[in-house]
Amino acid sequence: MKIKLDENIPHRLAGFLQGMGHEVDTVQEEGLAGRDDASVWENARQQGRFLITQDLDFSDVRQFAPGTHHGLLLVRLRNPGRKALVDRIQHIFQTEPVKTWEGCFVVITEHKFRIRHPSP
Repeated sequence: MKIKLDENIPHRLAGFLQGMGHEVDTVQEEGLAGRDDASVWENARQQGRFLITQDLDFSDVRQFAPGTHHGLLLVRLRNPGRKALVDRIQHIFQTEPVKTWEGCFVVITEHKFRIRHPSP
């Protein structure tokens, strides 16, 4: 899976995800840090990447409708410290069929996740 990590996701996840066979780019590595969300989103779409973010500007499922992009994972933790983010995302990638989330809108919390698939 081709993945882009937003700047609010710990960079050290890139190595973990690459170790699982994913192709990972980060906003920082691409010189997009500090750029507006529209620029980050357009870059992810153009590159065909699944975006992982905590940014609530990406929470509108109507604006980011499943099937109109390569996938979006919105992480919503009550206490989103770096360790909690890393642990939760690693757990999801180790236990769930994330490769089937292409084109989906996914929200994860501490204890559950919700997947919206593209319409048939």
